[in-house]
Amino acid sequence: MQHFKTLSAYLDYLGLPRPEHPMLSVFTAMGEGFLPCPKESSPPITNDCYSISFKKIVKGDLTYGRTKYDFSHGALFFIAPRQVLQWDTSVVYDQKGFSINFHEDFLKGTELAQQIKKYGFFSYSANEALHLSPREEKQIASIVENIDIEYHNNPDAFSKDIIISQLSTLLKYADRFYERQFINRKELSTDLLELLNRQLDAYFESGKLQEKGLPSIEEIAEKLSVSQRYLSDTLKKETGKSTTEHLQLYLIDVAKNHLLDPKKTISEVAYELGFEYPAYFSRLFKKKEGLSPTEFREKYLMN
Repeated sequence: MQHFKTLSAYLDYLGLPRPEHPMLSVFTAMGEGFLPCPKESSPPITNDCYSISFKKIVKGDLTYGRTKYDFSHGALFFIAPRQVLQWDTSVVYDQKGFSINFHEDFLKGTELAQQIKKYGFFSYSANEALHLSPREEKQIASIVENIDIEYHNNPDAFSKDIIISQLSTLLKYADRFYERQFINRKELSTDLLELLNRQLDAYFESGKLQEKGLPSIEEIAEKLSVSQRYLSDTLKKETGKSTTEHLQLYLIDVAKNHLLDPKKTISEVAYELGFEYPAYFSRLFKKKEGLSPTEFREKYLMN
């Protein structure tokens, strides 16, 4: 897989103009004009840059990770350094929108260098991109225009700080709009939660738990065709629990049924649930239930 360490090398590969700043490029066409067209297709590639883009795909599929997605409605999406991206010759873009690319070193020494790592949407897949309302699109376009103006100004001692500030503002708005999208797509979030529970039901019923232990979050997310971060963020909005917490609570519910069989020892229950060490099972159970497995069993039998 080809990897590009510099922004210039990445843009050269795409067939796009070289950046005016060695670590930052800004292409805009929100009103008049058109974005420059990148090369028509590419095998999987990675680079050391962040990308923030607003585009529409008129025809074809964009492959991000392992899945193909339709962007006919237009979306704002985010790519972090070293994520895999590829596309094919059938993709036709509406050349309106913008594309901001900056090397991760561009943020060094700034607060945004740490803040940007907290934005989960840089780990989302393309199907989880941010779909903007017309009003939101205008707000984002206004910020991008400010970045574009500063990018094309003669650089001075204030240039980088101003651009970093505008980038920070753009990301904060994106975070806000994602909150709105989660709310508006509550039905989809509920469906995702239901699909997750079905996956867990099937996994437990298959007997894989005793053989392999709990499924990994990566494995579950892949089965659901979503990214790990998006799955966790969706569950947080829907249930207040992360994916790991949801898995643990699901496991505890299963454990309760096993504990109701007085013929089984606590250790046997732990092994059946995929725990290598019964003591760890007991600690987890008490942490989640406030009772040890033995205390839970005694309380139930007393009732």
